[in-house]
Amino acid sequence: QFQLMESGGGSVQAGGSLNLSCTPSRWSYTRYCMAWFRQTPGKEREGVASIDADGVTAYAESVKGRFTVSRDNAKNTLYLEMSSLRSEDTAMYYCAAEGGSCYYDTVYVPPTSDFGYWGQGTQVTVSP
Repeated sequence: QFQLMESGGGSVQAGGSLNLSCTPSRWSYTRYCMAWFRQTPGKEREGVASIDADGVTAYAESVKGRFTVSRDNAKNTLYLEMSSLRSEDTAMYYCAAEGGSCYYDTVYVPPTSDFGYWGQGTQVTVSP
Protein backbone atom coordinates (compact mmCIF):
# COMPACT_ATOMS: atom_id res chain seq x y z
CA GLN A 1 0.00 0.00 0.00
CA PHE A 2 1.34 3.39 -0.96
CA GLN A 3 2.21 5.67 1.97
CA LEU A 4 3.76 9.05 2.61
CA MET A 5 5.79 9.07 5.79
CA GLU A 6 6.57 12.36 7.50
CA SER A 7 9.10 12.97 10.24
CA GLY A 8 10.75 15.86 12.04
CA GLY A 9 7.94 17.64 13.84
CA GLY A 10 8.24 18.78 17.44
CA SER A 11 8.21 21.74 19.77
CA VAL A 12 10.38 24.81 19.53
CA GLN A 13 10.44 28.35 20.85
CA ALA A 14 9.61 31.28 18.65
CA GLY A 15 12.55 32.22 16.50
CA GLY A 16 13.80 28.66 16.37
CA SER A 17 14.07 26.16 13.54
CA LEU A 18 12.71 22.76 12.63
CA ASN A 19 13.19 20.51 9.63
CA LEU A 20 10.55 18.17 8.24
CA SER A 21 11.01 15.33 5.80
CA CYS A 22 8.63 13.13 3.83
CA THR A 23 9.32 9.90 2.00
CA PRO A 24 6.85 8.06 -0.21
CA SER A 25 6.86 4.29 -0.30
CA ARG A 26 6.63 2.38 -3.56
CA TRP A 27 6.26 5.52 -5.58
CA SER A 28 5.75 4.72 -9.27
CA TYR A 29 5.62 8.16 -10.91
CA THR A 30 8.73 9.47 -12.60
CA ARG A 31 7.56 13.10 -12.51
CA TYR A 32 5.44 14.33 -9.68
CA CYS A 33 4.51 17.29 -7.59
CA MET A 34 5.12 17.37 -3.86
CA ALA A 35 3.93 19.88 -1.32
CA TRP A 36 3.55 20.72 2.33
CA PHE A 37 0.26 21.78 3.86
CA ARG A 38 -0.71 22.66 7.41
CA GLN A 39 -3.89 22.70 9.40
CA THR A 40 -5.04 23.94 12.79
CA PRO A 41 -8.24 22.83 14.52
CA GLY A 42 -11.32 24.40 13.01
CA LYS A 43 -9.52 25.77 9.99
CA GLU A 44 -9.08 24.56 6.44
CA ARG A 45 -5.87 22.92 5.36
CA GLU A 46 -3.64 25.53 3.75
CA GLY A 47 -0.78 25.21 1.32
CA VAL A 48 2.66 26.05 2.66
CA ALA A 49 5.08 25.20 -0.12
CA SER A 50 5.33 23.08 -3.24
CA ILE A 51 8.07 21.82 -5.54
CA ASP A 52 7.90 20.14 -8.90
CA ALA A 53 10.19 17.56 -10.50
CA ASP A 54 12.43 20.31 -11.90
CA GLY A 55 12.81 22.03 -8.54
CA VAL A 56 10.50 24.95 -9.21
CA THR A 57 9.09 26.10 -5.90
CA ALA A 58 6.15 28.10 -4.63
CA TYR A 59 5.40 29.40 -1.15
CA ALA A 60 2.55 30.83 0.82
CA GLU A 61 3.11 34.52 1.50
CA SER A 62 3.16 33.88 5.23
CA VAL A 63 6.26 31.67 5.03
CA LYS A 64 8.27 33.30 2.24
CA GLY A 65 11.82 34.02 3.34
CA ARG A 66 11.51 31.74 6.38
CA PHE A 67 10.74 28.30 4.95
CA THR A 68 12.62 26.41 2.25
CA VAL A 69 11.21 23.41 0.40
CA SER A 70 13.50 20.99 -1.39
CA ARG A 71 13.54 17.45 -2.67
CA ASP A 72 16.02 14.70 -3.34
CA ASN A 73 14.70 12.86 -6.39
CA ALA A 74 17.18 10.02 -5.96
CA LYS A 75 15.80 9.36 -2.52
CA ASN A 76 12.23 10.41 -3.37
CA THR A 77 12.36 12.58 -0.27
CA LEU A 78 10.74 15.94 0.33
CA TYR A 79 12.10 18.40 2.88
CA LEU A 80 10.87 21.55 4.59
CA GLU A 81 13.37 23.70 6.42
CA MET A 82 11.59 26.09 8.75
CA SER A 83 13.35 28.98 10.44
CA SER A 84 12.33 32.11 12.34
CA LEU A 85 9.31 30.17 13.50
CA ARG A 86 6.36 32.04 14.94
CA SER A 87 3.56 30.91 17.20
CA GLU A 88 1.18 31.19 14.24
CA ASP A 89 3.19 28.45 12.49
CA THR A 90 1.87 25.99 15.05
CA ALA A 91 -0.12 23.37 13.15
CA MET A 92 -0.23 19.81 11.93
CA TYR A 93 1.95 19.67 8.84
CA TYR A 94 1.08 17.29 6.02
CA CYS A 95 3.07 16.05 3.09
CA ALA A 96 1.21 15.62 -0.21
CA ALA A 97 2.13 14.17 -3.57
CA GLU A 98 0.60 13.66 -6.99
CA GLY A 99 1.87 12.54 -10.37
CA GLY A 100 2.41 15.16 -13.04
CA SER A 101 3.18 18.85 -12.85
CA CYS A 102 2.63 21.21 -9.95
CA TYR A 103 2.12 24.24 -12.10
CA TYR A 104 0.52 25.09 -15.38
CA ASP A 105 -0.01 28.75 -16.23
CA THR A 106 1.24 30.25 -12.99
CA VAL A 107 3.47 29.15 -10.13
CA TYR A 108 1.60 28.89 -6.86
CA VAL A 109 1.01 26.25 -4.21
CA PRO A 110 -1.65 23.95 -5.68
CA PRO A 111 -4.91 23.44 -3.77
CA THR A 112 -5.53 20.35 -1.67
CA SER A 113 -7.84 18.99 -4.37
CA ASP A 114 -4.84 18.56 -6.71
CA PHE A 115 -3.28 15.93 -4.48
CA GLY A 116 -4.37 12.35 -4.14
CA TYR A 117 -1.71 11.16 -1.74
CA TRP A 118 -1.30 12.41 1.81
CA GLY A 119 0.77 11.65 4.85
CA GLN A 120 -0.70 11.32 8.31
CA GLY A 121 0.82 14.58 9.50
CA THR A 122 3.44 15.69 11.96
CA GLN A 123 2.79 18.25 14.69
CA VAL A 124 4.78 21.46 14.87
CA THR A 125 4.34 23.54 18.01
CA VAL A 126 5.95 26.95 18.41
CA SER A 127 5.81 28.50 21.85
CA PRO A 128 6.00 32.29 22.35
